[in-house]
Amino acid sequence: MVVLIDFPAPVGHLSTAGDMRMPFSDTVKYCILGISVTLLLVALVILAWQIFRCCTQSPSAYMRQDAVNSDLLYTEEKSRRAGNHSGAPSTRVEEVGTEVGRLSRCLSQTSCSPTGSSQADRHMEEQNRVDGSLRFSIYYDQLQSQLVVTVLQVEGLRDHSQKHSLQPFVKLSLMWAGSEGVELGGSTDEEGEGSAPILWAVLQEWRTRIVKGSYNPLFGDQFSCVLHEHRDFDRLRLRMEVRDFDKFSRHTVLGEVRVPLGKLNMSYPLELQEDLQIPQKVLGGETLLSLKVLPTAQRLEVGLLKVRMVLAEISSDTALYARISVQCNHSKLRHQKTSAVARRLVTVFNEVLMFSLPDFPLQQCKIVVSVYEMQMTRMSNNHLIGQLTVGKEKSSEDEHWSLMMHSVRQPVAKWHGLLI
Repeated sequence: MVVLIDFPAPVGHLSTAGDMRMPFSDTVKYCILGISVTLLLVALVILAWQIFRCCTQSPSAYMRQDAVNSDLLYTEEKSRRAGNHSGAPSTRVEEVGTEVGRLSRCLSQTSCSPTGSSQADRHMEEQNRVDGSLRFSIYYDQLQSQLVVTVLQVEGLRDHSQKHSLQPFVKLSLMWAGSEGVELGGSTDEEGEGSAPILWAVLQEWRTRIVKGSYNPLFGDQFSCVLHEHRDFDRLRLRMEVRDFDKFSRHTVLGEVRVPLGKLNMSYPLELQEDLQIPQKVLGGETLLSLKVLPTAQRLEVGLLKVRMVLAEISSDTALYARISVQCNHSKLRHQKTSAVARRLVTVFNEVLMFSLPDFPLQQCKIVVSVYEMQMTRMSNNHLIGQLTVGKEKSSEDEHWSLMMHSVRQPVAKWHGLLI
């Protein structure tokens, strides 16, 4: 058994404890007091600012917020009710309700700030605007059946991107209107709406020299070609594109000029100056394409069946091949090439290429088909004849793409136009 005995403390120690004080000087005490007062003032200022915002805020903002909150609560309650019967629809209802709330808030913000949309429209107009003019001369020598084109000067160019100094050059294409193509969806002729599209063939192509750092470049380059078989000037057109040079061959088209030769009197040298227009592509051929999607295997089968083009001249050493690539979520997958086939009026390939799709949704993918011409007997640069794109864009969806999505595991074939 342990006995606890309390001994009284000595009187000297109690007096010493009563005389104890804080071991800080008066300066430190005043500093602590000043900091405390400062923090108190800051808290009062913040409180006054919150009271001012609460008093000045309009009641419509509260009404909008309450409406959004009530919509979200309603959708959540609806999803919980649907979840009692089946588990799958509840997730869909919550996603739709959240998306509706987010879109309503975005629409309310955009409606209150019209200046942002107007600035974006002005920026798009500046990018689409084409400035400058092209001065050139053209002459046809009837004795030698020779067409002579001289590019003189480009005036009034303007670089809207302002990322680097311009390096302009002019690309010339002498084009010949061949036969009419098949009726493609949404295809109309440039001369009149509703008529069958016309297939164009490139007879000759030239390029001027590059003039660095000039907005009014002088060229003086002359080009000529002999026209023995294509003397029908009503079917000839000269297209001149002013381009900004890029070392990776991604040249930017600044503007173009199209000259119908049948409307000019070229018996003597004729000097003209035309304003640059917005570049537009023409129909250079047609391709019969087959598509099939296999969602379980995550594969896409692209079949190149036929390519129909205009034969400007008969040549036995020219061949065609296609380069097909699939782009998903703005990233390129590995491209594939078909075998080279001798060029005919209708070139038959009948080749199917298979692509393994990543985890991205198929709606974010598109197919790009590029058809090239090559020489079989000698080494030369491959020439791009035309290109087409099939997929779902931001504003529209290709008809062939929608047919493929509705016909799963079944090939769907359709004609497409090759644009140059």
